[in-house]
Amino acid sequence: MIGRIDEVVVDCAEPLVLAGFWAQVLGGEPCHRDESWSFVDPPGWTRLAFQLVGEPKLVKNRLHLDVLVEDLAAATAAAEDAGAVRVGEVQTSGAGSFQVLLDPEGNEWCVVLPA
Repeated sequence: MIGRIDEVVVDCAEPLVLAGFWAQVLGGEPCHRDESWSFVDPPGWTRLAFQLVGEPKLVKNRLHLDVLVEDLAAATAAAEDAGAVRVGEVQTSGAGSFQVLLDPEGNEWCVVLPA
């Protein structure tokens, strides 16, 4: 083993906005270190940090978060109320169901419900 995950960092245009959004999704309080760095410490998970970068997001994420929920429809509605955008329809397979969403800066993530 080389080490352990200290935090997951998301490059973005508005760190405080994303920290507030993800605090609504995962719990915890958004923390603002300065104009270039904000974070949230969700209960039971590693820190999710947001770092200011100058370039915009242009393509699909190569990494995304799956958020385990108990009610897919209710979680999707709550996420949309918090500022998420739904992408397509609910996908279902033998492994369960998921809904793709975008955070306020267009980063893909999913609410998931195992089979």
